[in-house]
Amino acid sequence: MATKSDNADSKSDKSKESLDDAWAIRPCHLYKEEYDDCTSFKARFHQYFIFGKDTDCSQWLTDYRNCERYQQSNGNDVAAGKAVIKSEEERRRIRLRAHFANDTWQKRKKPPLDWAAPLPDWMEKRNENTYLELKQKELSGQAAPQGEERSLCTIM
Repeated sequence: MATKSDNADSKSDKSKESLDDAWAIRPCHLYKEEYDDCTSFKARFHQYFIFGKDTDCSQWLTDYRNCERYQQSNGNDVAAGKAVIKSEEERRRIRLRAHFANDTWQKRKKPPLDWAAPLPDWMEKRNENTYLELKQKELSGQAAPQGEERSLCTIM
């Protein structure tokens, strides 16, 4: 039979349990906005035009409810937080599916050896006396920083 100290220890263990990927949970209002956008007339028209049918938007609403539960419990409702994180991981996996299936381009482990080589002469000449060159010289310390003297903003 469990004693009071055993119960207190199990409660503290549960409260200490936190989510490693809690950073992946967006602010809750964004899930609601995504759901509202997904179910809007404009989005439904677009979905029908592109896919020939309506897209299932229920996951956005589920994520919103789980996010609200997680936030209102101050992070104590770990199951709700894990559900949102799992949904975010699935959403990311679907978004990057084409990237990982790419067999056309070879992925590099390091940049090319000449990635920081100087620009060709024709390009250097083209960039002479441009705003870009001026700012580059300021950043590299070759020229003193200058304040913006003029504004291109006009009020009509």
